[in-house]
Amino acid sequence: MIPTRAYAGFGATTPLRAHTIDRRHPGPTDVQIDILFCGVCHSDLHTVKSEWTPPTYPCVPGHEIVGRAVAIGNDVKTFKIGDIVGVGCLVDSCRKCRSCKEGLEQFCEPGATWTYGSKDPHTGGVTYGGYSTTLVVDQHFVVHIPASLDLAAAAPLLCAGITTYSPLRHHKVGPRSRVGVVGLGGLGHMGVKIAKALGAHVTMFTTSPEKIADAKRLGADEVLVTRGAWAWDAAPLDMILDTVAASHDLNPYLKCLGRDGVMVVVGGPPTPHPPINASLLVGRRRMLAGSLIGGIEETQEMLDFCAEHGITCDIELIEMQQINEAYERMLKSDVKYRFVIDMASLRG
Repeated sequence: MIPTRAYAGFGATTPLRAHTIDRRHPGPTDVQIDILFCGVCHSDLHTVKSEWTPPTYPCVPGHEIVGRAVAIGNDVKTFKIGDIVGVGCLVDSCRKCRSCKEGLEQFCEPGATWTYGSKDPHTGGVTYGGYSTTLVVDQHFVVHIPASLDLAAAAPLLCAGITTYSPLRHHKVGPRSRVGVVGLGGLGHMGVKIAKALGAHVTMFTTSPEKIADAKRLGADEVLVTRGAWAWDAAPLDMILDTVAASHDLNPYLKCLGRDGVMVVVGGPPTPHPPINASLLVGRRRMLAGSLIGGIEETQEMLDFCAEHGITCDIELIEMQQINEAYERMLKSDVKYRFVIDMASLRG
């Protein structure tokens, strides 16, 4: 095993702290990665604080990983030592079910192996994520990071980027589309950038008037402040991407959709949303849907798309030792728009 420096959570109410974990030695199809940067996702905070399914502690979060390949197995064909690579939310799946065969490994029917917090089929323990210096992953779940992308700012694309890109592509957003994005945070700011790059007319919905200028800087054509009573008086939208990770009323947004419009929820609040008024769906054949990251092939497609259009995340680079402060700031929405950890700070 490979002793690896990491930061881990040991309980829902205690700070993350330094910890040593073991990584397996690379097998025939594995890539060993020295982690350079790791994004900090709101899912990390939810998981460590046990706001979703109680995790197995110690929990090493992190699924927005960019690093350098430093060792490869004998059967690895698509990567070489020295390549700059990425790993997102997945590190394994059955690869045999219908979803896996269709390139939708995130919907693996027996159950995907997540980058952290899953049973590790290789060691029998629990998977540990990117708040660490080294990772070993099967080549199938590794992607190439285009050379033109800033590495730190590219790290959150492995979750925030694909989480917004996948539903926009699935619902065929293009130059004649009218798209709304709810929430200007880590996911929301990527939703604006990608929808705009796809050619859509983009409306940002935010409860914060102070975010109007930033939303327009990021590419929003218009901004609607949804604090208090509000109403939609513009052309009907084709799609709304709801990125908010807190419980809120979806019904006012459904009213903004035209016939056959779809609202796609990608945020995962710790408590349920209020009930939906079904008549809002029935009356205009509207749809309420969800979406979960994307498959590996689509993740590579997203990275190439972002490189072509010069898209990365707006980030604040931090040291590993600042992670607990970063979590506190995330709870206050005090980041524009994603923290990224410089893993050189963990190597010492």
